[in-house]
Amino acid sequence: MPNAFDPITIGPLTLPNRVAMAPLTRRRAYGDGLSATPLMAEYYRQRATAGLIVAEAAQPSRVGQGYTDTPGLHDTAQVASWRPVTDAVHEAGGRIYMQLMHAGRNSHPELLGGGLHPLAPSACAAEGVVRVHGGEPAVRKPYPIPQVLTMQGIADTIADFADAATNAIDAGFDGVELHGAYGYLIQQFLSGNANRRTDRYGGSVAGRVRFPLDLVDAVAARIGSERLALRISPGCTAFGLDEPDLHELYLTLVNGLPRDLAYLHVFEFPGHRDLTVKLREHWAGVFMLNPHETHHDWPAGPRQLRLVDDGLADILSFGTLFISNPDLVHRLRLGAPLAEADETTFYRGDHRGYTDYPCLGEVLS
Repeated sequence: MPNAFDPITIGPLTLPNRVAMAPLTRRRAYGDGLSATPLMAEYYRQRATAGLIVAEAAQPSRVGQGYTDTPGLHDTAQVASWRPVTDAVHEAGGRIYMQLMHAGRNSHPELLGGGLHPLAPSACAAEGVVRVHGGEPAVRKPYPIPQVLTMQGIADTIADFADAATNAIDAGFDGVELHGAYGYLIQQFLSGNANRRTDRYGGSVAGRVRFPLDLVDAVAARIGSERLALRISPGCTAFGLDEPDLHELYLTLVNGLPRDLAYLHVFEFPGHRDLTVKLREHWAGVFMLNPHETHHDWPAGPRQLRLVDDGLADILSFGTLFISNPDLVHRLRLGAPLAEADETTFYRGDHRGYTDYPCLGEVLS
């Protein structure tokens, strides 16, 4: 069996190792119109030794935004702003995918501006509150009841994703990952309580998986299946979601996906290892896993490398560990100490807790 430091092929790319950087929302898109910045280029360049970087989620349309200061990829200025990021990663020998995320109901008119209102499968508000502007002090408001996507609205949303995927390739990304996890629009369609539709996009398991399958097909037709991936989080209850018929739901979804996708990315929600195993058995392509294991010792990363050896995953993705360890692959290979991340700097801010974490050589010198 291969190990986490062996190469692997996804689509046209050969990755030098099987340790991927998971997409991490950092909310530092301070450029004009929520565009990328030189600081973001440096952040990703520092982490270019990952087998694959999956960049932070970018919204495919204005109405898809769910947080302050998250980047977009739906206009020409935003596309141009990402080119220095992808150039920096490639010049450092890395590979980088863009993740596209539509927040769906997890937004607010005051965040979106321009008279826009959050869109969702059904008129069911998300649980919780959302920050509505980027200044201090923070102002948070309850999620509103979203507007229901019409059939034309669904078609328009799918077209927005396809356009944004094309923009990603034009910006120099090696591929695109669709964010179907953690309670956002795609998972809202999968949910039984956020999706109460009675048309072809709701009701039965076959109806609830139709939106992600139609979306994958449309984006694949635009950029090619070999440069496209999907991320899912079976059983995730974020923002109040509930997924009845969980195993049937996700096995139906996975069995309906094109077999030649670059990879399937599973964000493992606690308590669902049995479903992860089933999905692994059903998916014949490259299987990327962001694992969850219940242990009290920190960090889990070195211990989880065995999941590649055991055959549960082809690629492992790590999030928080890549924040504080830009050279994570090197440290894992050596069994070196891992730095802990400062959680107070995860979202928004400047270079502190972003580009100032040292590599191992700097720590030891």
